Amino acid sequence: MSEIRFQISDIKTAAREFVDSMGESRVFAFYGKMGAGKTTFIKAVCEVLGVDDVITSPTFAIVNEYSAGAAEGAKTIYHFDFYRIKQMEEVYDMGYEDYFYSRALCFIEWPELIEPLLPEDAVRVDIVVNDDDSRSIIQSRM
Repeated sequence: MSEIRFQISDIKTAAREFVDSMGESRVFAFYGKMGAGKTTFIKAVCEVLGVDDVITSPTFAIVNEYSAGAAEGAKTIYHFDFYRIKQMEEVYDMGYEDYFYSRALCFIEWPELIEPLLPEDAVRVDIVVNDDDSRSIIQSRM
C-alpha cells in the first residue's frame, strides 16, 4: 500500500508521483465520496501521461477514450464513470471485458457499483479528503 498526500494546488506533482508508481498495472478503481476529486485527479494523471484531448467525466457516456503520447507508441486510456449504472446488464451490454482486458489503461470512477466485474489484478485507489482539505491517494490491491 502506498499513499500520496497533496494540496489541490500540487495536483500535477501528485499525478506525476502516481504515474511513476503505476508499474505494470492497467486497471485502477478510484473510490471516494462525491466531490473528493476523482475526476480532477484522473484528469491530472491523463495530462501527465500526455493526453491532449479534452478530459471530462464520462458521467453520461459511461466511458471516454483518450490517446496519450506521440502517434508512435501512443497509449489508449479508457476513463469510466459508473455512477449512473442501475443494472449490471448495462455493463455487460457495453462490453466491459473488451476494455478491462485490452491491456489499455483503465481509470474507473464509482467502481463499487461493478466490483464483481473488476479484474483480480485491479488496483484500488482511495481518494480521501483530509481535515485540512488536502487529499490522500491510497493505493492497494483489491
